[in-house]
Amino acid sequence: MTISTFPDTPPPDLRACWIGNHRYSQPLNATDAKKWALFEGLGEARFVVAFAEGIRPRRFDQHARFYLLPALPVSLLRYATMFTLGTLLLLALVLLRGVRVIVAQSPFEGAMGAVVKLTARLFGVRVALAVESHGDFEVGVLEHRRVSLPGLYRTLMRAAARFGLRHADLLRPVSSSARAQLERYAPNTPQIQFMTWTDADAFKQTVRVQPPSACTDLVYAGTLIPRKGVHILLDAFARIAAEQPAAQVWLVGKDENAEYAAALRQQTQRLGLTERVHFVGMVPQSELAGYMARGRGLVLDSLSEGLPRVVIEAMLNGLPVIASRVSGTPDVITDDDTGYLIPPDDVEALVGALRALYANPDLDGMGQRAQTFARAFFSTDSYRAHTGRLLAAAASLR
Repeated sequence: MTISTFPDTPPPDLRACWIGNHRYSQPLNATDAKKWALFEGLGEARFVVAFAEGIRPRRFDQHARFYLLPALPVSLLRYATMFTLGTLLLLALVLLRGVRVIVAQSPFEGAMGAVVKLTARLFGVRVALAVESHGDFEVGVLEHRRVSLPGLYRTLMRAAARFGLRHADLLRPVSSSARAQLERYAPNTPQIQFMTWTDADAFKQTVRVQPPSACTDLVYAGTLIPRKGVHILLDAFARIAAEQPAAQVWLVGKDENAEYAAALRQQTQRLGLTERVHFVGMVPQSELAGYMARGRGLVLDSLSEGLPRVVIEAMLNGLPVIASRVSGTPDVITDDDTGYLIPPDDVEALVGALRALYANPDLDGMGQRAQTFARAFFSTDSYRAHTGRLLAAAASLR
């Protein structure tokens, strides 16, 4: 079956389960609630196996039935919990609750889906497995935090990803680079490409008080991990700080890697930027939209990405973006037209892009062109339609 012949909507009696390492609150936060409410009507029932925000497991219904595993404080323990309890729970949902489509939210969870798919077949139950890829899983596996025995860790995780992809019926990359990577592992498996969920309305509806050209502040949004290159941003900002005495930097995101976050604070102090660099922490998307609406530009100097939704969020707000030319980012930014693309891990290049951002006489035009592109590229309606097609395609491949 070719991509063009997939049906557009899933069977009305379809039961599907998503499995991934996202952490959900009870009740869902506003952004997650919008996403899962959007899926109502796509089949008969939806289940989610993921993590709670703390160490207490949870089960509740809110647009889907959520089974949330305890988010233990050590990453290896979380992986062990997901690969053991998560797999058993997923198998129970298949055998006892009639789940017939599994959506694994990375190739690593795809290995769990593959185990369940093969086990269910022994009971005469046929299940389809759709595997998503939100980034460069070959590289990203070690870019969040330092781990013991990194060579063994990488080997095991890549073996799990390879196993999951080998048994997938359908793949869903978020970018052209993710698509190419998946094709190397599973060249004959059909793919449906679309970006990850974002609360587009929060960024569309937040009104800028001033245009970007009248603002001086820079915004970073994302987890504080080495892969995001925040240390490069701090070094580059230190180089231009005297040229832009009113400029501030707002680092919006969770301290996902405590060691790295502490190093960033020490770097800020060492560079004499403690009064100009602000560690905001994680905030709701509506609040993030407010920071963007007061900024001159978003900076995302990542070493690797999938298709970073924060870039689309900034563009929806009319905020120009400086981003690394990695992974899926060139899919959405045209250099020197809708934003600036730079090589990753290059302080000199970022300094040059920051100077261009402050000197650009057409900065507001750049923001407007970026906004026009982003509104055509992503909408809640298109996201729901793509998800429906993903479920329908997977169901037809069982």
